[in-house]
Amino acid sequence: MRWANMGEQTVYENPWFRVNLADVELPDGRHLDHFLVRLRPVAAATVVNDAGEALLLWRHRFITDSWGWELAAGVVEDGESPVAAAAREMEEETGWRPGPLNPLMTVEPAGGLIDARHHLFWTREAVHTGPPADGFESSRREWVPLKLVPDMIARGEIPAAGMAAGLLMLRHLLAE
Repeated sequence: MRWANMGEQTVYENPWFRVNLADVELPDGRHLDHFLVRLRPVAAATVVNDAGEALLLWRHRFITDSWGWELAAGVVEDGESPVAAAAREMEEETGWRPGPLNPLMTVEPAGGLIDARHHLFWTREAVHTGPPADGFESSRREWVPLKLVPDMIARGEIPAAGMAAGLLMLRHLLAE
């Protein structure tokens, strides 16, 4: 039941994304046109303190007009590894430089439309370096108890699916 991409043409492109139109061959031989968005990968990170709290950002997303808790995250730049991008973004957005980062998970937020992978990392060690360089990214940064994550997701306080999955995974890993 594999669909085959027989070729793509770019319909629109900018430094952040490309919109392509693909000629897709279905398993029965039929063809269909399918739009897809090509994105650069994203990397995210948090630190968990000895009290079982994760450092999160409270931010507004204007596209969905919603507020929510998120991990510090951003695009993996050309030539940069996901782990290096996660460390850079965490320090820029929180003012905390992470210690060695552990892989948490890689998710595909909308595999039927976009190809961006989100690489999530975490650490137990971080050093506060001062105010965040990118303070405009969030209204505040707080230590949030991981034990509260399921209820926060249920109330819609962690609306981004990848962030919710990552925080649930982290809670699970640290509960063992």
